[in-house]
Amino acid sequence: MGTPSDRAPLAERVEELLAGGGPLTIVAAGDPVLRRGTEPYDGQLGPALLARFVEALRSTMRAAPGVGLAAPQVGVELRIAVIEDPAPVPEEVRLARGRVPQPFRVLVNPVYEPVGGARAAFFEGCLSVPGWQAVVARAAEVRLTGQDEHGHALDEVFTGWPARIVQHETDHLDGVLYLDRAESRSLSSNQAVTERWAQPTPEEAARALGFELP
Repeated sequence: MGTPSDRAPLAERVEELLAGGGPLTIVAAGDPVLRRGTEPYDGQLGPALLARFVEALRSTMRAAPGVGLAAPQVGVELRIAVIEDPAPVPEEVRLARGRVPQPFRVLVNPVYEPVGGARAAFFEGCLSVPGWQAVVARAAEVRLTGQDEHGHALDEVFTGWPARIVQHETDHLDGVLYLDRAESRSLSSNQAVTERWAQPTPEEAARALGFELP
């Protein structure tokens, strides 16, 4: 499925994108759409088309599978993202990473700011950078503001892994990939992470690969 023409009006491009049905194609790193940033959502799609687009984001995220997906990752430069994390992880991982289940959420025009100065570093991946992971130090707690898909205000504090997810997805809306914030020496293939760095925390990887943790 090709990417809709950048010259077409936004709603028309989204209609074209959805016409194929099924999960959408996820844009890979190197496509300029992931770097241009997004425009705030202000009714450009209308309620019905927005609902269809949100459902497409959800089905695409689940099919990937992933725990979040931002509109630019399917070629749409709107400030919209979705998150969902069933968190099927062992108890030791849950405790170390603060990874707890998150219901499906739609984030419209989200903005985050750190709460306090604590930071946490863990391996992180991205559906737009398939096959690779790297350690990223992020704020351990953030305040997220914005709206949901119905225009209701969001003002919520996230901690642990949910805080990491909302930072990662909101960064996408600003043209930022997780690699921009990563420890470059930690970059590892998914196979290497599985075989060598599957521990709940990245201390062993930091010692072996030669990078610092906060």
